Amino acid sequence: MKTPARLEPLVEDGLIDAVIRQLMSGKEAMVFIVRCGEEIRCAKVYKEANKRSFRQAVDYTENRKTRSGRRARAMEKRTRYGRKAQEEAWQSAEVDALHRLAAAGVRVPTPYNFHEGVLLMELVTDANGEPAPRLNDVNFTAEEARGHHRTLMMEVVRMLCAGVVHADLSEFNVLVGGEGPVIIDLPQAVDAAGNNHAKSMLERDVLNLTAYLGRYAPELLLTEYGKEIWSLYERGALAPDVKLTGRFEQILKPVDLGSVVREIDDARSEEAARRLRLANAREPA
Repeated sequence: MKTPARLEPLVEDGLIDAVIRQLMSGKEAMVFIVRCGEEIRCAKVYKEANKRSFRQAVDYTENRKTRSGRRARAMEKRTRYGRKAQEEAWQSAEVDALHRLAAAGVRVPTPYNFHEGVLLMELVTDANGEPAPRLNDVNFTAEEARGHHRTLMMEVVRMLCAGVVHADLSEFNVLVGGEGPVIIDLPQAVDAAGNNHAKSMLERDVLNLTAYLGRYAPELLLTEYGKEIWSLYERGALAPDVKLTGRFEQILKPVDLGSVVREIDDARSEEAARRLRLANAREPA
């Protein structure tokens, strides 16, 4: 096929030898199958900001660190340079997350190169060597659904142990590879410790996967893995080999009834004193 304009710089620089075909077009990028020497890889071409349906919501970019103070100020002021810098930061966030998660043993595509807004990475394949389908494109038995769910819950755990929350995880960005599910699409990934929305995002990620796989194994719909995982994380008890139960019991602190009664009495006393002052102020001198 004709080389897309965005891939031409990589061909000229020898990073890509040939473009085989387009694999998919999503809300944030187009993906092409390419040949690099003797290997077949994929090239993710990020769409321009005004052509993406996924917006860089402040919830996702909250507390993302920028090495350059000048870039940070420009991004905050939304200057032309700042918008360009913000776009580069959005794209490179996926590269950073992939390296971080791969090092932590999370099932993600291996990243190879990032050049001119294009991410070169591993082409995930199925058992037959063909490009792996997405989770939502495959039908499962109840047993298969339960197995994939267990695997994905542990991937969520490993991600969180590495300090990362996917923040947009669903059946649309999990590939069913020959050796099991592989998590993709991470430009919106957030830092678990630095983002105030990380808890709700993680619980939403887990709920999305559970809702989909629960179509095939309905008992999964009764589980609360998201709350359980975050609770373990908050208590410092989360580990890559943790044994999950899918159950969560909220621990409520016992109510100090004595303190509540004292607060009520104090409030009543203050109100009585206020009324007395008002009454005295109304009496003629």
